[in-house]
Amino acid sequence: MKELRTEIEIDAPAERVWTALLDFPSFPEWNPFIRRIEGTPAIGSRLEVSLGASGTKPMTFRPTVLNVVRNRELRWLGRVGLPRIFDGEHIFELTAIGPNRTRFVQAERFRGLLVPFLAKSLDRDARRGFEEMNRALKARVSDNSPDV
Repeated sequence: MKELRTEIEIDAPAERVWTALLDFPSFPEWNPFIRRIEGTPAIGSRLEVSLGASGTKPMTFRPTVLNVVRNRELRWLGRVGLPRIFDGEHIFELTAIGPNRTRFVQAERFRGLLVPFLAKSLDRDARRGFEEMNRALKARVSDNSPDV
């Protein structure tokens, strides 16, 4: 197993961050990593997600939503090919650390036969994509953002 984890503190309440995170139709406007999501964020549903760090060709896949806790967590499981070849459990966690401040964590747990062969590109490209999205989300919802 390989895990990537990034986090950022955002000057906005968790409710505002959550609303932006679940506003899938607006992703192409602001999100440099997850360029498109279609579907309903409900446990057991399938999403269609197109993602890729800047400078990379986006990859489209159909993960299954594992968990949705309003203002706290969105989690899905995506697979490339058959189970246990390359599985990624993507996690978004929001923690209120004040009335107008949220810690946003984006993580992914990778499992499967191909993970050791892709570890370097995951560290380079996936981590960069997470960080790009985190900064863009912060800019979109922060109390000092003009978009508020």
